[in-house]
Amino acid sequence: MRSLFGIAREKNELGKKLRMGEILIRGVLTFFAVLSVSITVGIVYILAVESARFFSSGEVTIKEFITSLKWQPVIRQFGILPLFNSTILTSFIAMLVAGPLGVFAAIYLSEYASDKFRSRVKPTLEVLAGIPTIVYGYFALTFITPFLRSIFGVNTVDIYNTAAAGIAMGILIFPMIASMSEDAMNAVPHGLREAAYGLGATKLEVSIGVVVPAAVSGILAAFVMGLSRAVGETMIVALAAGAGSALTLNPFKSAETMTGYIARISGGDIGFDTMDYNSIFAIGMVLFFLTLMLNIISQKFVRKFREKYE
Repeated sequence: MRSLFGIAREKNELGKKLRMGEILIRGVLTFFAVLSVSITVGIVYILAVESARFFSSGEVTIKEFITSLKWQPVIRQFGILPLFNSTILTSFIAMLVAGPLGVFAAIYLSEYASDKFRSRVKPTLEVLAGIPTIVYGYFALTFITPFLRSIFGVNTVDIYNTAAAGIAMGILIFPMIASMSEDAMNAVPHGLREAAYGLGATKLEVSIGVVVPAAVSGILAAFVMGLSRAVGETMIVALAAGAGSALTLNPFKSAETMTGYIARISGGDIGFDTMDYNSIFAIGMVLFFLTLMLNIISQKFVRKFREKYE
């Protein structure tokens, strides 16, 4: 690495030598950039080492882990598909709630609301994202579940169910999608709106036909961020979705998610370096690759649909 004296001899774009303050700022920024990358590498390393210990025990293979339809650690059945299915189901329900609500709220705040109203409502929406997730979990358990049971019947909806957990997660991530989508819509040049109005378009036609397509890359990024948040949510599903693994597509039945299982095992009386304990790292690795894949897909969609204006 170059020394500070070497950096000091460099010249910036204006042809002047870097001052000591600039050198210090560059060093601090470099340190934190390296630190963030190092933390990520450390997390991946721990997950990989502990996952390797889990699979090298001889009691489970990677093939069984991926393809088996039962997750019952007590009898040494470690098929992750039931946990994976429950995670995807609750996340899908959450996006059904948060996606439309977030986009519609963003359209209203960006195109219809006055500046005074927007300045008051948007911070209020963002406060929802700051509420502790355990509060949402109890909200799902004590309000959403009884509400669903009153509509569909007590015998149809279990006390612990993925529908209530998914709806609560949707309420949680709705402000994130709304805020990010509204920022993307505000970034659309006003010239496009004025041109559409000049051609006789109504405000609704401008909002749906001009602004939303122009901001689609930012909206897609908001959706993927919300989906990643839903996949990684823990306390809501741990409280409201249930604690027994089940391979079901019925949202009114109890089913444990990957994060819910991790929370239950890591907070219980399971001994260190047991199969049950080591399994949470294998599940953590699956969650890591799932969120990584979502981010890669997001980047591809953003690059594909990004509009550039000059």
